[in-house]
Order: sequence, then C-alpha cells, then structure tokens
Amino acid sequence: VLDSMDLERERGITIKAQSVTLDYKAADGETYQLNFIDTPGHVDFSYEVSRSLAACEGALLVVDAGQGVEAQTLANCYTAMEMDLEVVPVLNKIDLPAADPERVAEEIEDIVGIDAHDAVRCSAKTGIGVQDVIERLVQLVPSPKGDVDAPLQALIIDSWFDNYLGVVSLIRIKNGTLRKGEKIKVMSTGQVYNADRLGIFTPKQVDRDSLSCGEVGWLVCAIKDITGAPVGDTLTGARNPADKA
Repeated sequence: VLDSMDLERERGITIKAQSVTLDYKAADGETYQLNFIDTPGHVDFSYEVSRSLAACEGALLVVDAGQGVEAQTLANCYTAMEMDLEVVPVLNKIDLPAADPERVAEEIEDIVGIDAHDAVRCSAKTGIGVQDVIERLVQLVPSPKGDVDAPLQALIIDSWFDNYLGVVSLIRIKNGTLRKGEKIKVMSTGQVYNADRLGIFTPKQVDRDSLSCGEVGWLVCAIKDITGAPVGDTLTGARNPADKA
C-alpha cells in the first residue's frame, strides 16, 4: 500500500517518504494508533534508514522466508539495535514453494543474534499472518515517550520540494503539540515560519488541525528552499520554544 504512487499528485502533495497512520483495534479490546514508516532496504540508502529509525520505537525486520538474511538486512538491523529499538522479526513470503521458515529463523538467530524461533510467519501478498504481525507489534513495541504539555519538539525525518506548495516535511512530534496556523522555528537556523497545512498519510494525504506527541505526519509552511527545513533538524514553537533539540 505504501508504494501506491498513483496518490503522488493527490491534492498537490508529493508522497516521497512512505509513511502511514492507522487506528487498530487489537485483540485486547484497546484501539491503538500505529505510525508506520517504510524504509529503503538497499544498503545505498543507509542514511535514509537511520533517519527513519530515529523517529521510531521499534522496527519490523522483514526477511524473505526463501532467500533468508541478506547483507543490507544485517546492516539495517544493527542500526536499529544500536538505536535501542525493539526489533520484531517477521518471515514473509511463506506462500512461495521455496519458503523454508524454520531454516531462515535459525539463520536470523545465528547471523543477526536475535531470538526468532517464534517469529511471525506471514505473506504480505495473500494476507496470511498480517494481523499476527500487527498484534506482535502492539505487544512488543513500547508506546512513544514524551510530554504532550511540553514545548513543541518535532523531528524532521524527510523533506522534499513540491511545485505547488514548496517544501513538504515529514515530521515526528517528540514533545508537545503542533497546531495549524502556529508560528514555528527551525532550531538550527532560528528561521520562523507559519504552519500553513499539516496532517497525516493514511496513505492518502489527510489534513488535520493538529499533530500531537508521538504522531508522524506532514507539514507545509511556505518554505521555498529545501535547505530551509534541514533533515534531522528540530522544529519548535516560536512563542514557547524548547530549550534544546
């Protein structure tokens, strides 16, 4: 779903960073908001992976049940572990004739060094086991830390230029709440902008009036140059700024 690029021009927003927000009612009866960020799997995109992981509490380690652990899988997994994320192993493509989930689970334990004996078996193509993956995620990955009443701190995960709107940023709210129309400041440069539009991807682009602590969403604030919203930087409120990034 996150690769549905026919959504790219919908309502003027280019979907470059692949993210999605969804509400999920789990087996325990509770409804959870899940924020997924799809990272590039190729080793050439290690910087993009580390940017995305910095905005997360956990990572789904999706391994082909036929091909097993690949070099880039190892590199990305170690990055997640170094960031102290909860790594959840998933064995995908179990519907294929060549699938050997038991062998691949052992391979994950031997090479990566994490427990995979009860790794979820699934097929993203047929839908088998997908709900089990989400249930495991809810059970193991901790909720975001942060204070909704604290001064705004929003991490810029990615930024890209849109011909109609200027710079669009994918952000993760670390603390506080970002509201539409609020004056915000880029902490590294001191530049002040107005939060003209913001919202979430479902994966369709949906406008919201605010984004709160723990949420991942998009922001448009009439920035004309991509350097105006540096990736990895922090946004804060202009009137009540955070002390540090």
